[in-house]
Amino acid sequence: MKILIEEYKYNPKDVQDLLQGLEPLPCADGKIKLRYVGYYYNTEIEDCVFILPKVLLEGEVGKELVFDKKPEDIIDLEKANLEIHEKDFIYEFAVWIYRAIWVFWTKNKKSEIIYHQTGIEVNKGRKRVYNTFLDILLALLQFNKENQNFFFFVLKNLHAGHNKINWTRTISTTRAIIQDNSPIYLNPVNKKRVVNFDEELLVIFFSIINYIGDKYGFEKNLNCNIDIIKGKQFEMYINGLGRTRLRQIKYKYFSDKALELWDLCYAFFDQSKNVKVNTQQKEYLLAYNFNIVFEAMIDELIGTPHDKIPKGLKDQEDGKRVDHMYTYKDLMTYSEAKEIYYVGDSKYYKRNSIIEREAEYKQFTYVRNVIQWNLDLFSGRRHQQYDAEFKNKISKLRDDVTEGYNVTPNFFISARIEQNDANKFDYNIDNLKLHFNEGGKKSVFDNIHFENRLFDRDTLLISHYDVNFLFVVSLYARNNSYRKKEWRKKVHEMFRKEIQSELNGKYMFYAMRPKEGVDVKKYISENFKDILGKVYAPYNYNDDYSILVLALDKDDKYKADNASILSKLGKGFNMVVYKLGDGDINDIVIGGSDDKVVSFVKEKTFPKGYDVDEENIVSIAAEEANDGYGGNA
Repeated sequence: MKILIEEYKYNPKDVQDLLQGLEPLPCADGKIKLRYVGYYYNTEIEDCVFILPKVLLEGEVGKELVFDKKPEDIIDLEKANLEIHEKDFIYEFAVWIYRAIWVFWTKNKKSEIIYHQTGIEVNKGRKRVYNTFLDILLALLQFNKENQNFFFFVLKNLHAGHNKINWTRTISTTRAIIQDNSPIYLNPVNKKRVVNFDEELLVIFFSIINYIGDKYGFEKNLNCNIDIIKGKQFEMYINGLGRTRLRQIKYKYFSDKALELWDLCYAFFDQSKNVKVNTQQKEYLLAYNFNIVFEAMIDELIGTPHDKIPKGLKDQEDGKRVDHMYTYKDLMTYSEAKEIYYVGDSKYYKRNSIIEREAEYKQFTYVRNVIQWNLDLFSGRRHQQYDAEFKNKISKLRDDVTEGYNVTPNFFISARIEQNDANKFDYNIDNLKLHFNEGGKKSVFDNIHFENRLFDRDTLLISHYDVNFLFVVSLYARNNSYRKKEWRKKVHEMFRKEIQSELNGKYMFYAMRPKEGVDVKKYISENFKDILGKVYAPYNYNDDYSILVLALDKDDKYKADNASILSKLGKGFNMVVYKLGDGDINDIVIGGSDDKVVSFVKEKTFPKGYDVDEENIVSIAAEEANDGYGGNA
């Protein structure tokens, strides 16, 4: 088995024998690289070649490594100086990549990026070394598909006469009860053989097919009514019992089909035996520009289907197309009655890569277009065809009283390879992680026109997250709609919490309730210049201004300005410090009694802090040592 890595620069002499039928991309320095990901069988070297995704690479350009080794050193996997678990990972990873490309191809038959031809034919032609786990799986699945008549014929013969009684053995080995002068045998002996090797081989084969289906998502097609081996018992077969038992029954078979089936089953457990296949036909499944496949995987797993998104949002009117969009609860409230659009962009990079400046500005443009679409929807200027359907579902981003804009969640998503505590590659880790560039710098971007105005239309933020590539590939490859739906629900909440966490780190949030007798609209109007872009009414879609949100930048350079704003707003509002994600604003402010609410009543500014008298049971600190301006009940 030969291993190449997508977009890694190889010396031509190292790989020229492997590139049968492929056109590598020449580089200016005389090296070559491949833009493909996938699998093909090279008939010249009579071995298979896997081109694995570039997400395996890490390190700076020109010095990338895989498993802490140069990619040139693992081209021949059998000779590569890798740990056993690293080789096992490559075998399994190659199957998942194959499955993901296959699923993409079945959903996008007209796609021009997929090159596909199959040529496996079992027991026709000369032998080839069967080192490829994918080869074994494909041959097993093909045998199951093409030999249904053989299975039914064997099982029919096996079970013929099972219910007929062997009277000779019954009379000689069991006791009879005499009733009305006639013997009655309670435990008659039928003609079933004690050991049936043909049936045992079928049990092992269909147990393998069942395992392949559960593990990798291949179609099982288990049409035979036969008890199969599952769970921990099958794990024993994988760990050595399978090979042992097959050796024990090997010479019980004489038909070509049974011998062929034995070879396939043994190859599955042994992964290194010879299986006869036709080596004259080429077989391959390759994706050119795998970033398109990655984008499709992410969009199917997290996004709203294209036909469910209004025209002008995903395919925008300036010709731009957003990678991923979906509706979910906003960042300020917990209301599911009104949702907002989350906007995302896939970045299929090598690990620890830096987002290009061009991609950053494109993403800001996407969000500006989404905001404008929302304004047009609620102003009635355009999109009349969506009024009835979306006005009752989508939250209005602009609050007409404070003229604040709700935050539109915006993110990049790229891939990482996750390892567990035992330093093993783990397909089950499904969480998000904030992306850090080399050097430990957080990958977070902002586009700000006016400082310290979170709720301003021109304040746009992008957070960059990584997802476990192994989990995404395996989930997509299984093509299980229930599992995809469950993770979609989970990851939407993960994005919301992660973005809230980033905002909590940069801003201090206050929930505000007007004091008795205060006219909110009038109060806002009188202080409009000071609070513009800092205050937002999260329930404005109900014309409800009884709850407002204040956001102030924690940076020390805004401390004096923030203190002045808190003092002015404290005259008209009861205020509670809270963090996004800690609960619904409505519950925080309305759910508690007045003596539990932080009240800012001091008329003067307080650059270094102030105390409230003991009657309020609350002390407020805005001291330099405090991380922002906070309050504790």
